Amino acid sequence: MTKTETILSLRNISRTFGNKAAVKDVTLDIKEGELFTIVGPSGSGKSTLIRMLAGLETPSAGDILLRGTRINDMPANRRPTCMVFQSLALFNHMTVGENIEFALTVRGADRKARRERARELMALVRLPQEFYGKSVLRCSGGERQRVALARALASDPDILFFDEPLSAIDYRLRKILEMEMKDLNRETGKTFVYITHSLEEAMVMSDRIAVMRDGEIVQLGDPLSIYNAPSTRFVAEFMGQVNLLPVAVDGSGSYVIEGIGAPVAQAFHAGPHSSIMLRPERLRLLDKGRRADVEFDATCFNFYLLGSRTHIHLRRDERTFIVELSPDMAVPEPGAVVRVGFDWTDAVSVQGEAP
Repeated sequence: MTKTETILSLRNISRTFGNKAAVKDVTLDIKEGELFTIVGPSGSGKSTLIRMLAGLETPSAGDILLRGTRINDMPANRRPTCMVFQSLALFNHMTVGENIEFALTVRGADRKARRERARELMALVRLPQEFYGKSVLRCSGGERQRVALARALASDPDILFFDEPLSAIDYRLRKILEMEMKDLNRETGKTFVYITHSLEEAMVMSDRIAVMRDGEIVQLGDPLSIYNAPSTRFVAEFMGQVNLLPVAVDGSGSYVIEGIGAPVAQAFHAGPHSSIMLRPERLRLLDKGRRADVEFDATCFNFYLLGSRTHIHLRRDERTFIVELSPDMAVPEPGAVVRVGFDWTDAVSVQGEAP
């Protein structure tokens, strides 16, 4: 499916609680069939925003449009949408099959049709067929997640909303479920709107990401564009490990890299409160005669094995730098002084003061 047609639109949506604005003037289009993730720290407004989209909160201002029709006042149970909560909200007195069939039971579907649909969905979410009569109380955390997904799909919604459903799952299982969620989005063609505070979840699963801060969307784009070209210092730091080199003005009025003294390239967009952003894979050790546009010395403090990658932390005065080593490079000993550098084509200018 080409994800070009808009299914859900927000036009200047705001939500206030007393004197506090939880969501501020958000305008956004979500495409049919895409996996759209809203990411941000606690208190950024992402949960309030998704609750308005699902019909669980009413906007204080603005409009929500479903395929062009205003749905601000449409109750949640009349919308062609479904929410999967962090708590999952399964019915503990029911079996796996009964939970999945619940929406079909409410609609009056006959028993045979309900069972056939439940078994189709169990196969889709990778639940063994013998789990049909199993109590959900005897299911593991991952199995309960799959039951909740199947139950949400049983009502055949146009849009599924997810409120941090993987936050309580252990790391290994969470990685598996992230990929399964993305596969499920592709297999069903449904629109998924997902909220999380996890960078990894957002990067692995999403077609597009909206980064929220203080009730506003501060950047919107595909995962790679946000990772490689963050618009602000906040987004740069939120979206993964990063080197931020503040820019200062020297005695002649020229921009230089603070603490290093190297001049900033004229083509680089430096200004007040700007920093040079370098991902760890863009800052490199300069051994074997390698050169870079900007070079400086630093001391190796420690190294960290991250599966197929190795990060080393370097220190220069009070500043720490993170370098991702290429597979062919030896890890320097702690205390060793190394030459490190970067090219201006690998650097990004970001705005914003240090927190």
